[in-house]
Amino acid sequence: MIVVLLGSVTWAPPGTDPARWRSALAEDVVDLIATLSEVEPAIGAIAADRPLAEAVAWPGMPIYDLSTRRVGAALTAAAEDGYDQAAVIVADAPDVPGLILGKLLRPLTSRTVSIAPAGAPGAGLLGVAARLPAPGWLPEIDLDAADPDLVRRAAPRPAEVAVTPAWRRLRGPTDLATLDPAVEGWDTTRVLLGG
Repeated sequence: MIVVLLGSVTWAPPGTDPARWRSALAEDVVDLIATLSEVEPAIGAIAADRPLAEAVAWPGMPIYDLSTRRVGAALTAAAEDGYDQAAVIVADAPDVPGLILGKLLRPLTSRTVSIAPAGAPGAGLLGVAARLPAPGWLPEIDLDAADPDLVRRAAPRPAEVAVTPAWRRLRGPTDLATLDPAVEGWDTTRVLLGG
């Protein structure tokens, strides 16, 4: 199970409507996970984000109503839905390769939790995966602010937490400049940016 957690987006390219930008990013991430093999996709949203979740969800895709934009709330929803492992990822990494998401889930065969950083230090996390139910030591995680060290310090043994390859999020102009037009995917974001 991979849950796309709809978070806030604090930056949009100049001349781009922030709501349309946020929607395009989320749609591209949801489209990616919906097409991955051997993965059940879902969306996690607080009440204010429910309209966006409904707009980008594929038919039949679960939408988890969450009380908070925290990883723990999404992991709990996946556990209550009967899953024994889940990843929670951000909705602002429209060109993330499926391989990166696979590497986030793979360590759960031998580790309790895995973390994918979001590129540069201080950029937050791309995602968190855990065996379910999530361990009691797992702290409340805000994907916009947390880092792998926060989770490793909370673990009874640092080896319980795997750190997987990073992928950047689109949170500012320097991130936008790294988009590669030759890479497939991120179609909605690409169109919004003018092709």
